[in-house]
Amino acid sequence: MMADSKESQASKGTQAERLVQLRRDKGMTAEQLAQAMTAAGAKVSRGAISNWERGTNGIVSSKLPTLARILGCSEGYLLRGELQSGANVNSNVNSDADSTQRINTHNKNAASSKQVSNAQPMPNQAAPNSQNNPMGGHSMNTIRKSDKLQNVCYDIRGPLLQTANKMEAEGKRILKLNIGNPAPFGLEAPHEILRDVAMNLPEATGYSDSQGIFAARKAVLQYYQSKGLLSAVDVRDVYLGNGVSELIVMTMQALMNDGDEVLVPMPDYPLWTAAANLAGGTAVHYRCNEDDNWHPDIEDIKSKITSKTKGIVVINPNNPTGALYSDELLLQIIEVAKEHDLIIMADEIYDRILYDDMEHTPMSTLTDDVLVLSYNGLSKSHRIAGFRAGWMMVSGKKHHAADFIEGLDMLASMRLCSNVQGQYAIQTAMGGYQSMKDLTSKKGRLYKQREMAVSRLNAIKGISCTMPQGAFYCFPKMDPKVYPIEDDMAFMMDLLVEENVLMVQGTGFNWDKPDHFRLVFLPNLHDLEDAMDRLERFFAKKRKQFGTE
Repeated sequence: MMADSKESQASKGTQAERLVQLRRDKGMTAEQLAQAMTAAGAKVSRGAISNWERGTNGIVSSKLPTLARILGCSEGYLLRGELQSGANVNSNVNSDADSTQRINTHNKNAASSKQVSNAQPMPNQAAPNSQNNPMGGHSMNTIRKSDKLQNVCYDIRGPLLQTANKMEAEGKRILKLNIGNPAPFGLEAPHEILRDVAMNLPEATGYSDSQGIFAARKAVLQYYQSKGLLSAVDVRDVYLGNGVSELIVMTMQALMNDGDEVLVPMPDYPLWTAAANLAGGTAVHYRCNEDDNWHPDIEDIKSKITSKTKGIVVINPNNPTGALYSDELLLQIIEVAKEHDLIIMADEIYDRILYDDMEHTPMSTLTDDVLVLSYNGLSKSHRIAGFRAGWMMVSGKKHHAADFIEGLDMLASMRLCSNVQGQYAIQTAMGGYQSMKDLTSKKGRLYKQREMAVSRLNAIKGISCTMPQGAFYCFPKMDPKVYPIEDDMAFMMDLLVEENVLMVQGTGFNWDKPDHFRLVFLPNLHDLEDAMDRLERFFAKKRKQFGTE
């Protein structure tokens, strides 16, 4: 009877609210619910669960029976708040055949429309008011995004940014600490690069080789050779892409079969998780330990390797934490990959954005016993994100990967080539004077902004932040005893609306608890100081609201 009462109390809410309440009643996090559903044969990501719970997406009907079974409720209750008299929650799971049949009937002629929405009519269901129907009263199928996108989540450009854009359209000034795009913050590209790209524009009007122009690929190769590249590599092992982002998606499409797994750090840059899920695989997250300067937990990595694991992603320097990994740690990861014959995917795009005289070691310089894919580009280090100039290099143990590499070649050819104008920036950028060193030195702008951001964050009650050694991000923690938050995206939305400061919640980086957020410290000291004042005021207001002052 208690279960019935609980259903009665929540039934008036939305589908999203019912889902949240049921999950909490089970004592599960979104990550744990996603894992339970995947283990039960209905693969779903934590991001998809979060989208359902926010009402961004409706619950996918093919996942509905498993979700209802795990949560101990009926499908009808989850979808519409329907209650069944004389039956408890568990019995409703088995007795809701009519509801399931109705779903199947609605969907039988719409194979591509499997998402069940809160507010919109089911596919093939007539609109309530035919006078508003542009087809003269005939019913229209709702066109929905593909099921492949149900497990894809990219909150960096999600609902928070959309809300911020609407606020800007209304005339409000938003302090954007949400995205690592140097240009809007007055961090200019080196003039030498702009000049050389301009000089080569007449040569950049046609397609290039599908892998990129020779001079740029040669410059990439020589860069790694200067760092101590171990294996024999030539320009055919270098692929230029429209930023690293395109190359990440290409890799996953070439590598993953349905059901395959790839190990991805938690927290991560969410494109890695999204690309794996979009390719039909599963991103399995290994933990990075905040108490150990956000270094990967080697034992956790080992515990998550299965027969389906194809590779391991290493983001170093890390986004979103700013952590830099030691050679000793990298060698431990290499040993794990060697033992299990895994591909290493080394995302090293922040390798030249380092503080405190730290040095970065490319993983391709530490082994030739495993297949290593090295990803890098000029978006961050040379402040030309809009040029989309990135690359991937294949090195190490390649003889057993000929078929996979053939797949990369095929995908590179299918997109014809990357932006040729941007390719002409690479040769100039890879050699000579590196202006980023001035920005990250003790007298440099980025160094000062990092120091100020971290010190101000740590001065706020209940906030703690490790010092990033690379990139331009930090990943502060909110003490759950001081800020008992259950929905970190809603919390960040409050910050945006109340203080006009835009940041991304920690779960947007596939962190498994609502107790972190990422802060970008690219704004100049004056604007950053303003943002910190607003953060301080906001958190003080929340402590008062939570009674934890």
